[in-house]
Amino acid sequence: MRGLIYKDFSVFYKSIDKRTIIIVVGAVALILYRVGSYGGLLASLIFAMTVGMQNIMSFVSDDKAHWKKYQMAMPLSDFSVVASKYISVLCTLGISIFGSIALNILSSVISQSFSPEVYGMAVFMAVFIPLLWTGICLPLIYWFGVQSAQMANMFMVFLPILFEYTNSLPIKKDLNLFSLFFLAGIIILVIFGISLLISVRGYRRRQ
Repeated sequence: MRGLIYKDFSVFYKSIDKRTIIIVVGAVALILYRVGSYGGLLASLIFAMTVGMQNIMSFVSDDKAHWKKYQMAMPLSDFSVVASKYISVLCTLGISIFGSIALNILSSVISQSFSPEVYGMAVFMAVFIPLLWTGICLPLIYWFGVQSAQMANMFMVFLPILFEYTNSLPIKKDLNLFSLFFLAGIIILVIFGISLLISVRGYRRRQ
């Protein structure tokens, strides 16, 4: 199982498209320049979306390489095979969190302002968005194929519209970050647990 996790994480890293990097860097630079003190928050949203979408695209690469034929020949249970995908997604959260913190530090330097609440919200999104998105898309892949997840990925690009006026977001100064992270942890565990079970059943169904 450790080998599968390493393989999935390696595919995630190697399947990053240079054009995607250029687009994301350009969008983040524009956001940091124009949005102001909340630029790091919106940039973190873009980066978290990219990590979530890249997780899905790495599984698309598996499909193109017909990896399932080799995977089914391995002496592993269906649960182990599917669980390795979910664990590999968890491994990419470090990239998402690091990028979020770095972007907010850069935003703070540019805007000459610092808000712990904004940093907390940014880290929250860096964890929540990739897990939520892969938790939704992985069952789609195992039940209906990678094309369904690719279609779902297209809808993700509309998320930044919700943050068009980021500088007017009502972030409370007395925001209880501990309660926020605790709630996020419960939601993530529930979503991932249900998603994992659904994916295992879908994997068995498509064998």
